[in-house]
Amino acid sequence: QVQLVESGGGLVQAGGSLRLSCAASGRTVSSYAMAWFRQAPGKEREFVASINWSGSFRYYAYSVKGRFTISRDNAKNTAYLQMSSLRPEDTAVYYCAADQQREWNRPNYWGQGTQVTVSS
Repeated sequence: QVQLVESGGGLVQAGGSLRLSCAASGRTVSSYAMAWFRQAPGKEREFVASINWSGSFRYYAYSVKGRFTISRDNAKNTAYLQMSSLRPEDTAVYYCAADQQREWNRPNYWGQGTQVTVSS
């Protein structure tokens, strides 16, 4: 069993930056693809970014492309989401997920989420 714990969320002004971390425990996730999702109040959870097991392929939602960077450190069993040029519309609870087949509609594991609030 894998536990995913997100951290790094908080309150930031528009234009600022944050780095989220997703630490995995229980077993290694080096063979898993990792992804970040977010859910704003009153909205459905949406895909933000994903990265394959080796880090060689990365995908981004159009809304964050060029501003967010997903990365991973398999030695630390951790994935990251570097967020820059943040906008108020980026305010949401951010979740990380892990899945061996990149089936993001139903990933193997979810984290509990971390709140990101961007003030205008």
